[in-house]
Parts: sequence; C-alpha cells; structure tokens
Amino acid sequence: MTSETSNGHMIAAVLYGREDVKIESVDIPRLQEEDVLVRVRVALTCGTDLKTWKQGFHARMIQPPALFGHELSGVVEDKGSGVNGNIRAGMRVVPSNSAPCNVCFYCRKGQPNLCEDLLFNNGAYAEYIRIPGRIVRQNMLEIPESVSFLDAAMVEPLACVLRGVHETALGAGDTAVVIGCGPIGLKFIRILSSRQVRVIAVGKRPSQMRAAERLGATAAIDVERTDDPVKQVRQLTEAARGADAVIEAVGQPGTWEWALAMVRKGGIVNLFGGCPRGTEVKVDPSLLHYSEITIRPTFHHTPRFIREALDTIVRGEIRASDFITGQVPLAELPNVFRDMKDRHGELKMAVIP
Repeated sequence: MTSETSNGHMIAAVLYGREDVKIESVDIPRLQEEDVLVRVRVALTCGTDLKTWKQGFHARMIQPPALFGHELSGVVEDKGSGVNGNIRAGMRVVPSNSAPCNVCFYCRKGQPNLCEDLLFNNGAYAEYIRIPGRIVRQNMLEIPESVSFLDAAMVEPLACVLRGVHETALGAGDTAVVIGCGPIGLKFIRILSSRQVRVIAVGKRPSQMRAAERLGATAAIDVERTDDPVKQVRQLTEAARGADAVIEAVGQPGTWEWALAMVRKGGIVNLFGGCPRGTEVKVDPSLLHYSEITIRPTFHHTPRFIREALDTIVRGEIRASDFITGQVPLAELPNVFRDMKDRHGELKMAVIP
C-alpha cells in the first residue's frame, strides 16, 4: 500500500443506532493481500439503507457502529500484493455489495444468491471503501469509458431487478402489474416496458404516477384515489381475468395479498419486496391450488446478473437521470435520510464524497 492510504484518515458516515448516523473522520480501511481500496466517486441511497438507518442495524449485514451504504462506483486507489495484475490504480470500477462462496450446498445447486456464506460489503458512504478479495475476483467490474460513474452506480439494484424479470418469465405482449413505484418498481417498469410487456403500475402520490407513465406504464393506479385497487387492476386486463404476472415491490402484507388477488389463473406472483420479520400474510389455499398460481420470490442477485446489469447500462436501456432526483455532498447524508423518511418526493439521491 502507498504511505498516503496506509496511515491516513477519511470522511465517512458511521451508523450508531436507530436514525443515528454521524459524518466523522475515520481510518482509511487497511487492506489484506487480496483486497482493493476504491476511492468512491458516487454512492446511491436506497430503500435498504433507509430501512437500516430507521432500525439502526441490518440482521445480515450491519451491526453498529459501522460504515454503511452499498451502491457505488469509483476508482481503484490501492490494492493488496495478491491482487490480479489486470487491476490497476486509476481503473474505473463498479464493485457489487456481495459475493458467494461457490462451495456450499446452495452454490453447488446453482443458487449462489442463497449462499450459506454470502459475503456482504458495506461502507459506500465514505471517501474510500475496502473491497474484499472474494468480491474483487467475482463481482468487481471495469466501467467502460462510455459509461458515467453515476450510471454505473446503479449496477447492484439493477442486477436484482433483472434477476426478478428473468425469474418472472414474461414475454412480449404479456400484461404485468408492478406494485410499488419507488426506485425498484420504476426500474421494473422501465425494463418490462422496453421488452414489450404491457405494464400496469400501482403506487401512490401523483409524482409516482407520472414517473411510472414516463417510464412506460400503460396505466398507473394511485391507491390513494381508489377504494378497490384489485378490482381496478383486473378491469384493465382481458375479460377481467387478471394479469399474467404481478411483481410486488413494496414489502407489506396488504400488498402481498393484493398481488395474489390481481394475478390470473396460471399466472406468476413475484414477491420481490420483503416483509418485516414476524409478519403474517393471509393466503387463500383454494385460490393457489385451483388457480395454479405460482409464487416466486426473488432475493438478491448473482454474478451473472451483475454482468447483465452493466451490459444493460452500456446499451443505454437504463439511465441514472430517470431515477436519481439530485446530488448531495456526503455531509448532507443525515438530512437526506430524514427527508426520505418524511417522503418529501425524493426517489433516489446520489451522494458525492
């Protein structure tokens, strides 16, 4: 390591507990021989980080006090002695937030997102972030010169969406409902509509409805302006049979139940939004059985879809300008989370360390 980064300090966001994040000077992370140090150029806010801030921890990823944030792009600043020679200082990169072990039961079954030793990495809200060797080898990609740091930072959430699209198995001409018009739901709308799927968006607030229609939804239903969203959705499908697929991107029991009621016989429900632990959802067993409804949750991403996400961005199918509503310096991050909590209309913010 260089003397500049081995003993220096950096500014970073440190999560101490529930709704308690402070911008502080901390040590620049030390590298092990297979690690890489990345200077963060862009970090993006997301719903997972907001939930982590609100509850003060994340059961699988973060126990305070800890650095956090996981959607980023940047430049290689330094690397350990055991890192592949193709990785060089100044290289523009987008590192994922995780990597599977490739040897456990689930990895051997071809389900690396369910890896028993899934390695998570956090710390994007900082001037520098350490990328562990396993992620460097599997899930850190070089950013083509034609792609901006802002666009590249969307790779991780887009990879989750693309895997959800793949698992839902929709074709051109099919009808899909997307429940939830936050950043994730809007990405589903953009990708599905670009693949000639007819999308019905279900959300709330006029700003979300406008965004959904701008990104390709053929209809947008504001739940705050209708007494029966399920009925309204079904009326927009052929003979009111229901949609071929419903993607739930909220993570609440009520919207899970809506999803099951909006899909047609033989259709697919993708429960993409995770409900809080201890949640109970009412399900009609006869509906599932006699209508042959498939329930297919989608959790996280895999190395395959990290690569597909970057390729999608390179093609211009997804642009940051469609989803990111502003840029702020790192010092403003605590205010950004407070604004997101109060739902002032921001969809997704770019944090510039």
